[in-house]
Amino acid sequence: MPLSLSGTKMAGLSGLRSIMEDVAASTAGASADEWLNLSVGNPAPVPAARDMWRAALAESAAEDFDEAGCRYGPSRGSHALVEAVAHYFHRTYGWELGPENIVVGPGSQMVCFAAAALFAGPGLHGDRRIVLPLVPDYTGYQGLCMHEDGIVGVAPLIHREGGPRFRYALDTQALRRRTDIGMMLVSSPGNPTGRALSRADLDELTALAAECEVPLFVDNAYGAPFPRIAEVHTEPVLNDSVVNCFSASKAGLPGERIGFAIGHPKYIGPIASFMSNSVLHAPQLAQHALARVMADGRLDATTSTAITPYYREKKRFVEELLGELLPADVDWRMHSGDGGMFCWLWVDHPWFDDTTLYRRLKERKVFVVPGRHFFVDPLRTPGLAEHATRCFRLSLSADEKVIIEGVHRLADVLREMRDGAA
Repeated sequence: MPLSLSGTKMAGLSGLRSIMEDVAASTAGASADEWLNLSVGNPAPVPAARDMWRAALAESAAEDFDEAGCRYGPSRGSHALVEAVAHYFHRTYGWELGPENIVVGPGSQMVCFAAAALFAGPGLHGDRRIVLPLVPDYTGYQGLCMHEDGIVGVAPLIHREGGPRFRYALDTQALRRRTDIGMMLVSSPGNPTGRALSRADLDELTALAAECEVPLFVDNAYGAPFPRIAEVHTEPVLNDSVVNCFSASKAGLPGERIGFAIGHPKYIGPIASFMSNSVLHAPQLAQHALARVMADGRLDATTSTAITPYYREKKRFVEELLGELLPADVDWRMHSGDGGMFCWLWVDHPWFDDTTLYRRLKERKVFVVPGRHFFVDPLRTPGLAEHATRCFRLSLSADEKVIIEGVHRLADVLREMRDGAA
């Protein structure tokens, strides 16, 4: 059966999703310790976070089930969660919010999908695109737009730092040269690098959004005010041109798919209507659980005492491990930043290729993610292909023993690739 143009686009697997399919097929039926999966994007099972959500869901099932589980709810979000969000952000940042400023969705990615359908694509003023101001960024964004070539990424400025470090910076001049912006979308702190927007970056993006009369969507799934699993340089800001997205996933509840957005009604209202016309509303029992932990302080306490320290220590551990095990004569660098769910590595040699690394590590029963998938079509972007294909992502969610053995095998493969080129 032939698919529509948008159907053809959405029926395909993104690069990362194809890798996830490969992981699932390769590990099916394997014993728990046979494969070392350092590609996973699932948050780590932090015990305190797990216990918090289990208790909150049990409380909601016992006290809110008739309201939450046995009847339909508002498409904007349950009254309990919308009210909890308004009170929480007033208490935390002093924001004055009404229901018209808030929309809940089944995961923040679904909120962004709705935004892409609303603000990007063919229109009265020509084709408008989703613009990622600073790639590499979350690969899931590349599947948001149902139109071919509907998303573009702006190549970063690359700065080498002391030791095995580097960092990306926003290229504002390149961004301002674009004339096709329908919306901008950026994660901060970001996946895969953990880099966070500075206040100057955020001010620049906000000013450009206002000039172009388009929304700037800032995905705070890894950042402030929760779960703070990576270093935060700038707290969220309330601005007519900014839509802030938040998620319960990286705070330990990825399976229940709860996210919400805060912004001006001119952007939030259409998203709420989209939810009504598509999924009706997000799961309500999980909404009540999130409302409980936001209102009574458990979410903030768990963030500060358990989630943030866990990822900070895990990042420190892996940094030391990489420095100890990777070959000293290989020019490898890690993106700067504290905490986060991943390590983003750059091997700056002509003999290195991310998909070759993926294949050779898979032969040794180790999975990582090739770097090219976090850029938008890098092989057709002048000057970017060489860098994008020399990067890869390591997950920090696995147990330490899995990471240790995985890095040992990574070091062996890097030596083989180096020696083979020589």
